[in-house]
Amino acid sequence: MRTLPPFADLRAFLEWNRQQGQLLPISEPVSVRHEMTAVQLAALRAGGPVLRFDAATLGDGRPAGMPVVSNLFATPARVAAGMGLTLDQVPEFGAFLAELRNPTPPEGMRDGLSRWPMLKAALSTRARVLRAGPVQARVDERPDLTALPVQVPWPEDGGPLITWPVVVTRPHDSAAQDVGRYNLGVYRAQVLGPDRLIMRWLAHRGGAAHARSWERAGAPMPVAVVLGADPATLLAAALPLPETVSEMTFSGVLRGARTELVPARTVPLLVPARAEMVIEGWIHPGETAPEGPFGDHTGYYNAVEPFPVMRVSAVTGREDPLYLSTVTGRPPDEPSVIGEVFNDLALPVIRQQIPEIRDLWLPPAACSYRIGVIAIDKRYPGQARRVMMAVWGMLAQFSYTKLLIVVDSDIDARNWDDIAWALSTRMDPGRDLVVLDRTPMDYLDFASPLEGLAGKLGIDATTKIGPEASREWGRVMRLDPAHEAAAADILTRAGMAAQDAAGQGGAPRRTRPALPRPGMIR
Repeated sequence: MRTLPPFADLRAFLEWNRQQGQLLPISEPVSVRHEMTAVQLAALRAGGPVLRFDAATLGDGRPAGMPVVSNLFATPARVAAGMGLTLDQVPEFGAFLAELRNPTPPEGMRDGLSRWPMLKAALSTRARVLRAGPVQARVDERPDLTALPVQVPWPEDGGPLITWPVVVTRPHDSAAQDVGRYNLGVYRAQVLGPDRLIMRWLAHRGGAAHARSWERAGAPMPVAVVLGADPATLLAAALPLPETVSEMTFSGVLRGARTELVPARTVPLLVPARAEMVIEGWIHPGETAPEGPFGDHTGYYNAVEPFPVMRVSAVTGREDPLYLSTVTGRPPDEPSVIGEVFNDLALPVIRQQIPEIRDLWLPPAACSYRIGVIAIDKRYPGQARRVMMAVWGMLAQFSYTKLLIVVDSDIDARNWDDIAWALSTRMDPGRDLVVLDRTPMDYLDFASPLEGLAGKLGIDATTKIGPEASREWGRVMRLDPAHEAAAADILTRAGMAAQDAAGQGGAPRRTRPALPRPGMIR
């Protein structure tokens, strides 16, 4: 179903963007300290291209010594392209992933042969281990991280912050060759000194779980921080995958080609062979340092807290490396754009688990996952509440969704006007609110009364049926579709562009993505 080629590395993706007119070189000096952030956000808010800062300067004014690439996924179309897709192919690819996760038996030889893309995708999860790769053209076992063009994004940040690291870890009871047990995560990494990093991972993330296994064994944990990975590896590391799925192997499915790995030089790990740079090192049990403060995706600075220290043993890289960076802040930012596409990619998998869901929207402005709006095919009393509980318990990421609004399938779950109408006409505050207390919450949510614990609110804005209502329910007013079509023709002939009838002359509503029917992917 892909129409774009697999991108083996960051450079191949940048070249494709250049050919599409989506790469902007910036030749004038721009400081990595605060100044670059302003340029990145201004370009993102304008829907601008990938940026390549060719004359980036360090905080003290020295030349950076390498280009800085930013805004790689600053538009939904580029996020889709990173997976080899056009934007309208994302829902179909999501349905393919759902089928790959839970395939149905073939219905004969022809059906079996038609499933070759699924078999190919499964084979793509097998990594290919090479003896050498471009990422090890240069090896520095006495590195100086302070010489890298690491951004200090916000004025009150506590220091330089690596913002697009793909952190590679494995559990203590695994071997370096057990790629299926690897975890890839995009964690904040503060540069503490020439050979020290602070690794900020939250307790529920895979990297933290691996760290606990090494700490219980009283052994240092090998860690690799990949800088400038290929787009599929970057996106796989950012996806909220189930704990049993390795991002390293899943990147092959996203890429449509096998992941190429090489053994790291100073730690027992395999790392992407075509990345720009890799920082290798060890985390020793109990060794922490105060991290932060840093501006976060909530739009606030978070508090200073202790997190593990990584002792750097080597930095490997290409002969002429590129440094990939981003900035995180109140949406819109690059993570919120990625989250918007992931919403459509994950929807078929969600519908596979909860079939009555027709659409689920995580508004990017709500920090990508704090609020969810769900449209369902309602068939029985209490169904909206059952769906709320199912969604909150489905993925660890949804445990941080503090507000769920459930509406009927005739409501556009991605249109605030429709949502407001459903809330105002189908919801009673005394009957239709579900309030939970002391549930898991992102500790970055300063509104929560207790760190890591907070309440949740579910709002049932569906039509009430059976015992849910004791009075006759209203009937929705609708015009005859034939009359609406005729009205559009009349206005067109009269020289007026027809408006969306439901929009009442305002901005046209955003339509939900077309969803493939269950079972149509073979």
